[in-house]
Amino acid sequence: MLAVKRTLALVAALAAAGGLACAFPQQASALAAKAPSKLVPHRAIYEMTLDGARSASGITGIDGRMVFEFTGSPCDGYSLNMRMVTQMTDTQGQTNLTDLRSSTWEQGDGKKFRFQSAQYLNDKLGDVTMGRAVRADPSETVKVNLSQPSRAELDLSGQVFFPTQHSIALIEKAVSGQSLFQARIYDGSEKGRKVYETTAFIGTVVKPGADETKLEAPAKEKKLGELPSWPVSIGYFEPKNGDLTPSYQIDFRLYENGVSRELLIDYGDFSIQGTLTSLEYLQAKDCR
Repeated sequence: MLAVKRTLALVAALAAAGGLACAFPQQASALAAKAPSKLVPHRAIYEMTLDGARSASGITGIDGRMVFEFTGSPCDGYSLNMRMVTQMTDTQGQTNLTDLRSSTWEQGDGKKFRFQSAQYLNDKLGDVTMGRAVRADPSETVKVNLSQPSRAELDLSGQVFFPTQHSIALIEKAVSGQSLFQARIYDGSEKGRKVYETTAFIGTVVKPGADETKLEAPAKEKKLGELPSWPVSIGYFEPKNGDLTPSYQIDFRLYENGVSRELLIDYGDFSIQGTLTSLEYLQAKDCR
């Protein structure tokens, strides 16, 4: 059951990772204005399988599918919808079916963020999270209003990125040749009450055409190999606990248009691999 609970954080983490020296919120807002040339609206489907597990995890198998859909523009805002259904098998041969659903909307200038998520375990609805976050100016405190699972108000001081802001900033860092990007991310996960400290390591750029033979069929069809890409590894840390080991780590190949492939989510005692099985580019709306 512990493994099931830890897997429930996956959707929110992937939302913040893909898209996917610490920048100031003003810089994040400015980066968002460049989004039309970076993030392409798309729908991607990934096959999720168990990559590896220690005996302490109690897991012997994971199989499932994740659907990731990103749409929007700087003028209309950005929408991100995700659903992941996985079947997890433990050492006793018992299986648990998890169905995770997440939907967010983020204003183009990074001042507003809405989120909702639902978690089903064996077809029974569990946690539901819903809320919104606003800031009058990129330099001001983020004010969070939660409506589910219970009403609450939170103030998030300091430098905070919303998920699309972080994806755009990450690409900008990669394009400029930077190898390290540290940021605090708020994505509505953990019942809307947590801000993660993240450290992203950005590898050397993979030039167009360098790994064409390794691409999955959907990636070849959509000519991902013609774009520059970067291997990225992001560690998610619990704030103020002093632990240098991340709660979990996400590795992936990030392309200049915001599409990701070669996903690997490592929780320490088990890891999950995501293989791209479908990729569709969606029509982008022009800003008036």
